[in-house]
Amino acid sequence: MITDPKVENYLYAMLPARSAVLEEIEQQAKERDIPIVGPAVGRLLYQYAQMIGAKNVFEMGSAVGYSTIWWAMAVGDGGRVHYTDGSRENADEARGYFERAGVAGRIEVHVGDAIEVLSERKEQFDILFCDIDKHDYPRAARMAPERVRRGGLFITDNTLWRGDVVYAAGNHDYKPENEPDEKVRAIVEFNELMYKSPDWYTTIIPLRDGVTVAMRI
Repeated sequence: MITDPKVENYLYAMLPARSAVLEEIEQQAKERDIPIVGPAVGRLLYQYAQMIGAKNVFEMGSAVGYSTIWWAMAVGDGGRVHYTDGSRENADEARGYFERAGVAGRIEVHVGDAIEVLSERKEQFDILFCDIDKHDYPRAARMAPERVRRGGLFITDNTLWRGDVVYAAGNHDYKPENEPDEKVRAIVEFNELMYKSPDWYTTIIPLRDGVTVAMRI
């Protein structure tokens, strides 16, 4: 757990009800072990998009479209959200949710590798959201500066990874149960790249599994 369980329970107990579609996806995620950001992070994504007036969002790794719906609600009429996932089955399921949520017209669906799809885009985005396979996080960090406008945001999920990243903080009293694997090492590399980069003003928010929010400067 990233936060004390009592605090975690309080945060989720305070959340208002979501739409029927979002709550259905949350239930499906629980039953089928589908990775989604969850409602607390979903609200955070919506809030940041609203704060900077985002109209053009590229999402790297969308699964069944839960976070995509939050982005689409935030960008409003005339906004555009790019969904990406390597699974056509996920994309087809997501399309159904988008239609039912009333946001399908704001979403462009891409099936394939998110980094490859992003590399083919020429424009800059207001927000780039990263939730792909963790070993690819450093690659995404290196691509991001050219894909986000100045004042825009690069937001990344799972950057504390169950707390396993703390081995890299020089805390000699901490002994991880297992040797850090490829995913953990990639996330640590990503976090270090983001904090050291002159292109970003970066903060890690210890919400759920850690959310990195970086502003393009």
